[in-house]
Amino acid sequence: MTAGIVLALAGTLGAAAAAPRAPEARTSLSADGIWQMDGYGTALTIGGGVMRTWDTTAISCRPAVTVRQDGATGPDGTVRFAQDGAVLTVRPWTASRAVYSYDGAVGTQRMRRISALPALCGQDQPTGPVATFDVFWQTFKENYAFFAGRGVDWDAARAKYRPKVSAATPPGELFDILAAMVAPLQDSHVSLEAATPELSRYAETIRPGTTAPSREYDARVRKFIERRDLGGKPLEQYANGAIGYARLPGGIGYLRVSRFIAYTAGEYGHAIDSPELARVLDRIITRARTSGPDAWRGLIIDVRVNMGGMDGLGLQIASRLTDHPYTAFAKQTRNDPQDDTRLTPRQTMRVVPADDSPRYTGPIALLTSGSTVSAGETFTQALAGRPSPTVRIGENTQGVFSDTLARSLPNDWTFTLSNEKYTNSRGHSFEGPGIPPHLRTPVFTEREFAADRDSAFDRARALLTTRR
Repeated sequence: MTAGIVLALAGTLGAAAAAPRAPEARTSLSADGIWQMDGYGTALTIGGGVMRTWDTTAISCRPAVTVRQDGATGPDGTVRFAQDGAVLTVRPWTASRAVYSYDGAVGTQRMRRISALPALCGQDQPTGPVATFDVFWQTFKENYAFFAGRGVDWDAARAKYRPKVSAATPPGELFDILAAMVAPLQDSHVSLEAATPELSRYAETIRPGTTAPSREYDARVRKFIERRDLGGKPLEQYANGAIGYARLPGGIGYLRVSRFIAYTAGEYGHAIDSPELARVLDRIITRARTSGPDAWRGLIIDVRVNMGGMDGLGLQIASRLTDHPYTAFAKQTRNDPQDDTRLTPRQTMRVVPADDSPRYTGPIALLTSGSTVSAGETFTQALAGRPSPTVRIGENTQGVFSDTLARSLPNDWTFTLSNEKYTNSRGHSFEGPGIPPHLRTPVFTEREFAADRDSAFDRARALLTTRR
């Protein structure tokens, strides 16, 4: 999910890790004051119904977000803030510790009370090309979690590229230098954007040999599936075009999910998308399709082109595909500016069966590819732990799981990076190579298109047919 410092409310969809146990008497606790997040390089002040955040490194402090309190303070000191239709929550659990959460993602962030903001937050700071380079490099140095895993020597990158920058470096040249420095990471959650009067540019990287998901690519693939795999029958479209369904001959269901966000045509956010998703799932996962003579004999779930979104929505779908709770994945955040292997404690996310709703527990064939990214991958990881038979078919997912940490630069450019590590129930991370399939087939290659072939779909259909 793309979300600078945002994470989900504890307990959302039964998926988030439990917050630390609070003391019995909490009526005197207050969120007002100055706080530092564990990891994320973020400092906060809360007071007078306003929360302000600062993005900090050893060499910089930049103001980030200012939001106003939404509603009254809770009896336990909990305060909520509104931001673009979303809800940010701060809940103190001791006099010196608090939990920060964001409606729509998973997990929580711990904060500790500090006596004052970092000294740089009250000072004028340098601008210009050299300062921009230094803040960019330093932010990655302190927060990026995968230098070792992706085989990049970040100190060597500075030694190579910083001599190329001076006070006279033009914006376009500086942009090219920064983009070239991060390109070896091959991390599609790393991006750089210039949207200023002087320059309008955007750069991101992707694992070689894969295709970035986009609305245009998604539309091309959907039309191919409808014509070739469904015999010219259009998918039943739901969730603002993000979810499609068809029933295949032989009693097999086909569910295609192209993103985990923007499920309505208007504003989006967890408070809007989650109820809409519930309505869609009630239309698709019905009692008639989960039990009785017309029940599915198997279900194909297709996330081969999935643009990501909110992890919680993927867990919401997973909750309709099991009768037994189980571990979906865990996440940690880099928590040492000097060491990218030192992380916050693991927070375990679980799939909990949906209450009072039909649930499908039969065999699933899950189709994935390198165009399965971010929340599409956490959904894949969630289904990997499913107690009922689940077979992955196709290609490795993209290999980017972290929420994106969003930052700004002294010249007002913005960038994102990966600072969170997701692992499965055995503690293994698929960051970089992605989650592999059980059965490997080509996916939407030009050769497949030219031959009018969909190997992954055909393999899934044959597998579920023979399992009857």
